[in-house]
Amino acid sequence: MTDAPIDTVVVGGGVAGLTAARLVHGAGRRVVVLEARDRVGGRLHSDRTGAAVTDLGASWIHGVDGNPLADAVRAFGMREVEFTVGSYQPDGRPIAYYGPDAVRLTPAAASAFADDVHAFDAQLARTIAASAPGESYEQVVDRTLVRLGWAPHRAARVREFLLHRSEEQYGVHAGGLDAHGLDDDRIDGIEVVFPDGYDALATHLAEGLDVRLGQEVSRVEWSDAGAAVTVAGTVLRAEHVIVTVPVGVLKSEAFAIEPPLPSPVAEALQGLEMNAFEKVFLRFDEAFWDDDVYAVRRQGDGALWWHSWYDLTGLHGMPTLLTFAAGPAAIETRTWDDEAIAASVLAALGELYGDRVPAPTSVVVTRWQDDPFARGSYAYLTPGATTADHDLLATPIGGGVLHLAGEATWTDDPATVTAALRSGHRAAERVLGREISFGELWA
Repeated sequence: MTDAPIDTVVVGGGVAGLTAARLVHGAGRRVVVLEARDRVGGRLHSDRTGAAVTDLGASWIHGVDGNPLADAVRAFGMREVEFTVGSYQPDGRPIAYYGPDAVRLTPAAASAFADDVHAFDAQLARTIAASAPGESYEQVVDRTLVRLGWAPHRAARVREFLLHRSEEQYGVHAGGLDAHGLDDDRIDGIEVVFPDGYDALATHLAEGLDVRLGQEVSRVEWSDAGAAVTVAGTVLRAEHVIVTVPVGVLKSEAFAIEPPLPSPVAEALQGLEMNAFEKVFLRFDEAFWDDDVYAVRRQGDGALWWHSWYDLTGLHGMPTLLTFAAGPAAIETRTWDDEAIAASVLAALGELYGDRVPAPTSVVVTRWQDDPFARGSYAYLTPGATTADHDLLATPIGGGVLHLAGEATWTDDPATVTAALRSGHRAAERVLGREISFGELWA
């Protein structure tokens, strides 16, 4: 590495960093992307070692309507398949519900339960709007149930569903999530996945860029005069630096920013944490679960950890179930090996399907909590943080010398690839001082 004149250094070769770099580079500026891993994509990571491509990180575009990410993947010619999960909703797609007794609910009972969740959600929105700063999602859920005055069994089923929603959407127990932590929980349009691997997006974005792999940045210094980025003992200087590392890395001792982040960026960062959220894929020779459903869900104490399974057979071309170790489950099983986690999941399935459950042909468990370049899957709002903190985290620093970008820095749709792409686009606009069409990404 040399100290040759560089306009912009981008730290992180995920979607946010590559988007920013591609747009600034397209404007004729010299850009260098420093990526600690031996691949681009960051938390887009597609495993191609088996018979099917498995997205270990992000999988979906959650809502394609008016979404520049959907425009980008189509412009790059990526093959997509519609797979709408509905943001952990109680209905809208065929779901096989099992009660606390492990017996499948009748259609009428499942419909009545879904109606209860919808009625609860309407009241919950009002409770959240009136909540005090610092209240948790669990607190507003419980207050809403008190106001509704439902019978204990009825209230228990809805309460556990809402706690599972917090865990599956943000990988954290409802007591650790701010009351407004799910305010962005909405989907506009269908959702799609990528049978050839989502990381093809990163590959396309990186084409033609100066991307340097295996370059772990340890220090970023900024001043009104410019930036200095330390990597492997070498200092790279530039007019601008765009830092796109995850919140977990930003808050770690392994990554230093000097001078320290100023207000309001520092305060916004304090209110965000990385979650505990892992995927568990189980493949089988034959499907044993319910026909013609996209998900199986269980209620009751037996569903404390393993409560939802998604059928990926159509996507992977072989019988495959996906479940999530989310929040407390991910924390408790963090030190378990794949076989132990699989055994726990299979025991839960066995309570529903008995001896019809065979041994899986393969098990894949993600380990984002232990990834030093992620330290979790994505960020969430702790009690006391506000939704505006996402955008505040991206406040330009040092007269526009330092910018932060990434999924945690976009208020409207955080924790998504869409947020990463939009935040990288915004950072590029700020560096260039002008508006940029998203179409320049694939022009």
